[in-house]
Amino acid sequence: MQTNFSAARLEQDRMVQQANDILRTCVHCGFCTATCPTYVLLGDELDSPRGRIYLLKDMLEHDKPASETVVRHIDRCLTCQSCMTTCPSGVDYVHLLEQGRAHIERTYRRPWADRLLRDVLGAIVPHTGRFRWAMLAGWLGRPLAWAVPGRFGAMAGMARRRPALRSAIDRPQVIPPEGATRLRVALMRNCVQPALDPEIDTATVRLLRRHGCEVVIAEGQGCCGAAVHHMGREEEAKAFARANVRAWTAAGVDRVVINVSGCGTTVKDYGHLLADDPELAEAARAIGEKTVDVTELLTDLGLVDAVLEPGLTVAYHAACSLQHGQQIKDPPKALLQAAGYRVVTPTDPHLCCGSAGTYSITQPALAGALRARKAETLHALRPDVIASGNIGCLTHLEAETGVPLVHTVQLLDWATGGPRPRRIGP
Repeated sequence: MQTNFSAARLEQDRMVQQANDILRTCVHCGFCTATCPTYVLLGDELDSPRGRIYLLKDMLEHDKPASETVVRHIDRCLTCQSCMTTCPSGVDYVHLLEQGRAHIERTYRRPWADRLLRDVLGAIVPHTGRFRWAMLAGWLGRPLAWAVPGRFGAMAGMARRRPALRSAIDRPQVIPPEGATRLRVALMRNCVQPALDPEIDTATVRLLRRHGCEVVIAEGQGCCGAAVHHMGREEEAKAFARANVRAWTAAGVDRVVINVSGCGTTVKDYGHLLADDPELAEAARAIGEKTVDVTELLTDLGLVDAVLEPGLTVAYHAACSLQHGQQIKDPPKALLQAAGYRVVTPTDPHLCCGSAGTYSITQPALAGALRARKAETLHALRPDVIASGNIGCLTHLEAETGVPLVHTVQLLDWATGGPRPRRIGP
């Protein structure tokens, strides 16, 4: 793609150089349209990656304020990164999108309802305590949820059960392994997972200890920054990243283990996010390189022998942030099969379920349509249980399925000596 950034801007601004390089990589082939969830649903070129690239090019190249049209189509992007898996030219779409969202945040004044919703999400979602209380309020107010319109209604609808008010690993601590220590690892605590399903973290700790890992819950670790980063709030995202880099560097760990794939995609990119930070750029790159999804680590260590054969058919739902964002596709399925499960996959494994962080709240109609589509393909497999590696997907799909949904680590923990996941039942 031809670009026309001024020579002065290219020389003075690293981000302009990056945008120019990304745009020049695109050859307009359109392969991305076939795997873009919003284009598949809407059939609008501007709701495809190629169309959004044209919008971003025009806005960034001329350094002009975002228009309502640009905002509408960029907001509809799920950041699923399926287009990047498909693209034969290697277009770094996600980093161009991040630039565009930050530019929108700086130059566009949203309607008051949008601003309020995004401010509420930014103030609550990245903070576990606040999220717990918000979920509790939503759960108590469920009888009135029908009266809450639109996107605020979608947010209230998330509170389908009473949130967990505490977890055994809420506080900073070091948990010894079972047997000899093979690795010292930090387990990242996701913002919402302790309230939505704390059993995922406790199952992860048991699994890591069983594989010889000393598990550190680091002092000072917090939100990965994804929630605000996807809203274009770049400085807030960087603040979260800096805190985590300092916490994990001080903990002196061999790996940072993440069991929420959306967070993993963000943390692995800390080197890019903090590239201009004079104090932490090098440390951020090091943390990004140390970061692994829990299934990556278990694959490297080798899964211990299963102690039971559940004999269940597991429909594996590949979270976009895992299969596209981190390019981890086979390890979760291979681990489940090694643990004795029969693993099946839907006919549309590359398409997003519509969760995408806060997307199910900010774009409830599109998210609901994608969820219905994904649920149909999962139901067609007639599974005993559905497994995924991302709490957002599990929570989002729960409203559409009558099949138990659990995290991959819960099934692996159960097969190798842990308790039966509560959601599977007796």
